[in-house]
Amino acid sequence: MPHVIIKHFPKDLDDETRARLAARVSEAVQEAFGVRQGAVSIGLEPVEREDWDAEVYQPEITGRKDRLVQFPDY
Repeated sequence: MPHVIIKHFPKDLDDETRARLAARVSEAVQEAFGVRQGAVSIGLEPVEREDWDAEVYQPEITGRKDRLVQFPDY
């Protein structure tokens, strides 16, 4: 605990970019929740652009507004 999943349009990220992303997200989560680095897990989940509305936007963004800490501007 905690576990973060980042859903995104498909994009190949090289190992350095993935490591930098994980480090930054992990650092923020560690600070916010007061946990050690080893307690944080992070996953990347690509979602095709044409599936975004049905798989992400409707169920997880508009359908869970009460859980969002930042709402997108699109």
